[in-house]
Amino acid sequence: MTELKVDLLVVGGGLGGVAAALTAARLGHRVVLTEETDWLGGQLTAQAVPSDEHPWIETPHVSAGYRELRNRIRDYYRRNYPLLPEVAAQEVLNPGLGNVSKLCVEPRVALAALEELLMPYVSAGRITVLLEHVPVAAETEGDRVTSVTLRGTRTGEPTTVVAPLVADATELGDLLELTGAEHVIGAESRDETGEPYAASVADPTDQQAITWCFPLEYRPGEEHVIDKPASYDHWKTHVDSFWPGPQLSWEKIDIHTMKGRVNRIFEGDTDAVSLADLWHFRRIRARTQFDRALVDTDITLVNWPNIDYWEAPLLGRGADRDKALQRCKELSLSYLHWMQTEAPRHDGGHGYPGLRLRPDLTGTADGLAKSAYIRESRRIRARFTVVEQHIAVVDRPEGAGAERFADSVGVGHYNIDLHPSTAGINYVNLEVYPFQIPLGALVPVRLRNLLPACKNIGTTHITNGSYRLHPVEWSIGEAVGALSSLCLSRGSEPHAVADSAELTEDLQRLLTGTIGAPVAWPDDVAVLRPSQARKNATPTYVLPERRG
Repeated sequence: MTELKVDLLVVGGGLGGVAAALTAARLGHRVVLTEETDWLGGQLTAQAVPSDEHPWIETPHVSAGYRELRNRIRDYYRRNYPLLPEVAAQEVLNPGLGNVSKLCVEPRVALAALEELLMPYVSAGRITVLLEHVPVAAETEGDRVTSVTLRGTRTGEPTTVVAPLVADATELGDLLELTGAEHVIGAESRDETGEPYAASVADPTDQQAITWCFPLEYRPGEEHVIDKPASYDHWKTHVDSFWPGPQLSWEKIDIHTMKGRVNRIFEGDTDAVSLADLWHFRRIRARTQFDRALVDTDITLVNWPNIDYWEAPLLGRGADRDKALQRCKELSLSYLHWMQTEAPRHDGGHGYPGLRLRPDLTGTADGLAKSAYIRESRRIRARFTVVEQHIAVVDRPEGAGAERFADSVGVGHYNIDLHPSTAGINYVNLEVYPFQIPLGALVPVRLRNLLPACKNIGTTHITNGSYRLHPVEWSIGEAVGALSSLCLSRGSEPHAVADSAELTEDLQRLLTGTIGAPVAWPDDVAVLRPSQARKNATPTYVLPERRG
């Protein structure tokens, strides 16, 4: 058995994990960073989700580290792709011109940019990256984690890591379970959190849908139809009570009206910059931006409502994770087969056989992402829990903005966005104000040296819907890396930092001064709703019915 001793162990190589490792290494510490797949980057890369973001993402009101990542992605395209000169000159380059983000990119390019960020520290020996490693055991002594053992998924060989501080950046909060850390699964009750949109009774099976994403190109006149999946007929005919039709259809729920609507893959010219169809929604390559002699097709990323899998949860007593993941994958493949063979076309007829998977862009044999897109994790029982009333516009005094936290260690913004759940609950989508990340949400109620570093922080089932997205996860990771560095350099621990106003202020100065990570929004931004921040106001949301 191999044993490694470092200053910080980060288990999980998503954006939170990478940011935590990178921050600690930049501050002079030695880190082991592990990842279950062979790609770092989590939702941005291995899960194939172009970045979801907020209206201020291209302003100074975002972490310098996250901005550097975005700049490196753009520069990678400028250096290596046949961009048209006028496109390459754009400061806010968006290779895909997708509607969801100002930076819709191929997963492999995002991976390359992350590896560039890490490489100097890997070369210097400050960061040791263990790809294709999963945590299988943890040793604790009293209220401290003393070691974590990982298994190489290819080799089967164990590696034990000993570190004074351990960060859980896994997609499902796996270390919370392995270490015995107090945590929550699923939905809390309204009595516990006081949240108007919480469940009337706590329900561990109430977990957000997962999605197995995949990239597609369209080659009219060609034949790329995949084999019919085994569960195809089920998805074609089964209708859930909260959904307007079978999932193998163009019907979906409109989160602005909470009514059914039809949204097709194509509604017109695919060369258009922005059409309200599925093709333009998450397009990650727009051929109009490149030399057509080499790049002759668009590529879109399928992460659409109809491939959300809400049939069974991944976590909790009785959950069969492997079966749920397989069913999720079959749903995605079934939707592709339906689009290729039976889907009503925008120009008449049925099916688009020219839709073609791009396994080269995901690094997989089947063309789907390396792993499913996970929206909800185990969540640590923290010393402070962010609830709906802290951030939701509907729950705040008019114009007050989100709750200001004196111990804030980062900022973020994203609506409370809960996809249909495994308990049969439809969308919950609530506007929120620009919010902060309180240090108390990163400090466990008991364990002294374990830190949550992604979507497993002290939020609720409701507020997790805001704190789970790319830039927020990055900021959480940076806060964990900076907190770890402060503890290591001062001979302290997270609880002591949280208990001391002076040490908390030192951490905030470290973040804002050295790391370049803001911990507060400017006063004029903090009170804005997202619709007020955009030139073209977004539609007003119809509030979903509260659960009885």
